[in-house]
Amino acid sequence: MKRAAVVALNTFREAVRDRVLYNLVFFALLMIAAAILVGQISIGIEETVIVTLGLSAVSVIGLLIAIFIGVGLVSKEMDKRTLYALLAKPVRRWEFIVGKFGGLVLTLAINTAAMAAGVFVALYYVRHSLQRSDLTILIAVYFIVLKLALVVALALLFSSFTTPLLAILYTAGLYIAGQFVEEMRTFQSLTGSHALASFTKWLSYLLPNFENFNVMAIAAHGRSVPASLILQNTLYAVLYCGIVLSATAVIFSRRNLK
Repeated sequence: MKRAAVVALNTFREAVRDRVLYNLVFFALLMIAAAILVGQISIGIEETVIVTLGLSAVSVIGLLIAIFIGVGLVSKEMDKRTLYALLAKPVRRWEFIVGKFGGLVLTLAINTAAMAAGVFVALYYVRHSLQRSDLTILIAVYFIVLKLALVVALALLFSSFTTPLLAILYTAGLYIAGQFVEEMRTFQSLTGSHALASFTKWLSYLLPNFENFNVMAIAAHGRSVPASLILQNTLYAVLYCGIVLSATAVIFSRRNLK
């Protein structure tokens, strides 16, 4: 794990040096500033608009970073021929995968925290104070980080055996499908085909359930998030990422890199 930690630290340093990250974070903060202007126009719902648009900007920008940079974690190393020099050292392939995953998740967590700070600054600018109910925003941000960790794991999985373009399409497709898991489980009531309903129900349990991580509406209205949901989402993200990374390590270990 020490070698994986070294790979993670180097991945974090490379991501921090990437100017794309700063451009995306700047765009997110710009979106938060725009939310302030929109909130001032929407009399009476300024705080709701700021939190909703702010968290949406944080989620979308984080998603773009997770997909595009996550897919390039493996292919970029191969294109630069640095992967071969790294694997020639006493670094196992699964350590390389875990390190790349940890480094990008750390980068996303720090960038998400910076953008979340922008949301709090916007709230403070509007009402000149922060309230206890604003802690729900932190939970929403935590859920966004968990969701992005899942996306990074999926991006690494697909990039380990296919081209970057297809990996981007597959990851984005799974993310979109994961937004409709609950609808897939109730599909039987919308169709007369029992076989199709059973297939979609079982498929819904295999797909990553991104819908559970969306608590933006709750945060925007200052309502509390159940502790059981926090525990459930944490365990779900850890377990799902573990399974996906294990599959990635197996596929990548069998890949011919010559």
